[in-house]
Amino acid sequence: MAIPFKYTTRSFITRKLTTFITITGIALVVFVFAAVLMMAYGVEKTLVATGSPDNIKVVRKSSQGEISSIIEGDAVNLIRTLPHIATTTEGRQIISGEPCVIINLDIKTGGMSNISVRGVSQEVKLLRPQVKITEGRMFNPSLRELVTGKAVNKKFAGAGIGSKVKFAGDNWTVVGIFEDNGSGFESEMWGDANQMLNAFNRGSAVSTVTIKLDDIKNMEQFKRALATDKRLEQYEAMTEQRFFEMQSEALSIFIRILGTFITIIFSFGATIGATITMYAAVANRTVEIGTMRSLGFSRRSILTVFMTESLLITLIGAAVGIALASLLQFFSISTLNWNSFSDLTFSFALNPSIIISCLIFAVFMGLLGGFLPAVRAARLNIVNALRG
Repeated sequence: MAIPFKYTTRSFITRKLTTFITITGIALVVFVFAAVLMMAYGVEKTLVATGSPDNIKVVRKSSQGEISSIIEGDAVNLIRTLPHIATTTEGRQIISGEPCVIINLDIKTGGMSNISVRGVSQEVKLLRPQVKITEGRMFNPSLRELVTGKAVNKKFAGAGIGSKVKFAGDNWTVVGIFEDNGSGFESEMWGDANQMLNAFNRGSAVSTVTIKLDDIKNMEQFKRALATDKRLEQYEAMTEQRFFEMQSEALSIFIRILGTFITIIFSFGATIGATITMYAAVANRTVEIGTMRSLGFSRRSILTVFMTESLLITLIGAAVGIALASLLQFFSISTLNWNSFSDLTFSFALNPSIIISCLIFAVFMGLLGGFLPAVRAARLNIVNALRG
C-alpha cells in the first residue's frame, strides 16, 4: 500500500519553523556552491569571448601567456609569407604583431594592481570589428596615446580621457574608452604597436601575432605551412578563442577546487540540520506512523514518505539558493589572471550545467540527511508507536 503524496505535503507544512530553518541552511550552501561555479564559468566565458574563432594566434611554444611569448621581427616577416592570410581591398595583409606589457595603476578604492597594455596595428579594426570606441576617439599611431577598456576606466584612477599614464619613461595620453561585450579586452589598454616597441626598446620583437585568414577552413593548411618551415619551429598557431580559453584554465580550476572544498564543509552543517529536522518529524509522528503500519502500510512505504519529505525540503532549498545565485549575474568582480599577471574583470555567469550540478548536490544532501531518520521511522514497533 503506497503512502499518499498529500500526506507528505501536509506533514511538510505542519513543521514550519524547523522546515524553514533547514531550507535556509540548504539554500545558503547551494548559493555558495552555485556562486563558486558561476565565478569559474564567468572567468572562462570572459576570456573565451576575448578571442574570435575567425582569428589565428601565433605564439611561442610552451609560453604560459602573452607576456612570456616573444616573436622576433624576422619571424614576423616569415609569418607574413605564409598562405591564406586575408588582405584588405588595398592589398594590405590583415595581421597585427602585438607586444604586451604589464604596468601598475592605482585603484580608485585604494591599492594598486597590474594592467595589460597591448600594442596593436591599424588592422586591428578589421581583426576585431566588435570593439567599439564609446567615448573619445581611437589613438593616433604617430603619438604616445592610449585607449582604455571600459573595465579599466571604471576601476582605476587616472584611466579616464585626458589622463596621463606614465610608463617606459614617458607619459601616454588616454584619448578614448572602448568596450567589447564584456570580454577580457575591456581589462586592457591599447596603443600603437610601433610606439610601444620604440618606448620599450624591443626592436621589432612582439609578443604574439594575430592573423585573419581568407577562410577559417584553411586553418589546417596555414598551421601545416607554419610547422613545416624550420625557421618557425619555435612557434605554434591556434585560434584566438582557443588561446584565451587556455588562459582561463588554471584560474578556473583553482576557483572550483577551493570553492568546492569550502562548500563541502558548509554542507555538513546543512546535512546535520536536515537530519535533525527529519528526526524531529519522526519523534512527533510516532502515533501516525503506528496507525499507518496497523492499517497495512509497509516499512518501505514509511521509508519512502520520509525520504520524499527530506528530498522535498532540499529541493526547495536548492531552488531558493539557485534563484539567489542567479542575481549575481548583475555584478562584476575582478581578480588577478595567473597567466597574464594582470587584472581581469568578469561577471558571474550561470548555465544549465551549473543548475544541474546544484540540484544533484542538494539531492545528495537530502538523501544523506533523511536516510537515517527514515530508516528509524520504518523500523518503529507498531505497538510502541501507537502508545506514543
